Amino acid sequence: MAATMAQKWRAGAGREKSAPKPLNNETLEALALHYAARFATSRAKLLTYLHRKVRERGWAGETPPSLEPIADRMVELRYVDDAVYASMTSGAMQRRGLGARRIGQKLAMDGIDEETRDEARPDEAERWAAAERLARRKRIGPFAQDVPDKALREKQVATFLRAGHDMTMARIWVNAAPGEMPPAPDEID
Repeated sequence: MAATMAQKWRAGAGREKSAPKPLNNETLEALALHYAARFATSRAKLLTYLHRKVRERGWAGETPPSLEPIADRMVELRYVDDAVYASMTSGAMQRRGLGARRIGQKLAMDGIDEETRDEARPDEAERWAAAERLARRKRIGPFAQDVPDKALREKQVATFLRAGHDMTMARIWVNAAPGEMPPAPDEID
């Protein structure tokens, strides 16, 4: 049975995708605004996005594009704010049960400077709450059904370490008996 011309057209046969138009300053600014409106982002992530778009679509001007002023303008208009982004990302990661080391690594990858990362770093109570959420989610320690054997305990410690918690925090939660909450750091003293 031969396909009709309409069926071929619907399937995309014979159609070639045209190359995207090269970017200019106006379209680059529009892309930056659209990206900042859609995603919570840092200045460095916005610059990475703009560099990628120029690489993919090309540049219409004779001189190379100036991306820094566009990113600076987004910061000036407060569409992009590294401190707010760091605080928001840190909070979201803590709610998922991730630790301070993992949060710091993510913020560094996103181009957040060290001072801003330090301000967004969770305090002791927040680290404890994040570890409790991880233990609850993974059914470790007080949230387990049974006392784990040695091999499972090592896997559970590794889970805590991968999540960015330190060894002390991991041991406290993994060594807790099922059904018994470990004492919080202020209760230990």
